[in-house]
Amino acid sequence: MKALLYKQFRLVCHPMTLVFVLFGAMLLIPSYPYTVAFFYAMLGLFFSFMQGREQRDADFSALLPIRKRDNVKAAVLFCVIIELASLAVAVPCAVLSARINPLGGNQVGLDANAALFAAAFLLYAVFNAVFLPCFYRSGYKVGTAFLKAMIPTTVAIVLCEASVHVPGLAWLNDTSAAGNLRQLPLLAAGAVLYAGLTLWAYHRSAVLYEKVDL
Repeated sequence: MKALLYKQFRLVCHPMTLVFVLFGAMLLIPSYPYTVAFFYAMLGLFFSFMQGREQRDADFSALLPIRKRDNVKAAVLFCVIIELASLAVAVPCAVLSARINPLGGNQVGLDANAALFAAAFLLYAVFNAVFLPCFYRSGYKVGTAFLKAMIPTTVAIVLCEASVHVPGLAWLNDTSAAGNLRQLPLLAAGAVLYAGLTLWAYHRSAVLYEKVDL
């Protein structure tokens, strides 16, 4: 698996994917839809899967002494690493954002707090659950898979950003220590959902890909 991950990063990973990981710095922009920062990580994954297709990664992997599901596992682990890396970059930016503007006040949607990262886990979970099985149903229709994944993901982005404008949910925009503590259950639920749906996406993708005639 270590060798397959090495292949993913050296042969499949598009350079812009690593650049988009750094877009967590967008959390420093005042009054901005911060969930967009995580959309770019998903866009980077799309670029990488598209590059893998153009580089004929499926054909190359078929020549290796590995199972099809091993190739799927490496790709899913690659996605997880990129997604978690984008969150890791965003965390210090969120802390700095709270220091720069301790009163918060994002007029667009979610502020840089624990609720935002709960939303990020949700978005990645939805994306993985749709994109990965759709792609591995054929092994090459990456554009179709991305468009299908973007429909529910975009809906989730809009709902997450709009949630703070619903009466009674203003606490989702609280950037204080007490506010972040109150949001921790949401963050934990988001992380569990992300782990569960990504694991399901891997198993479903592996089953579908094993039926593909390369």
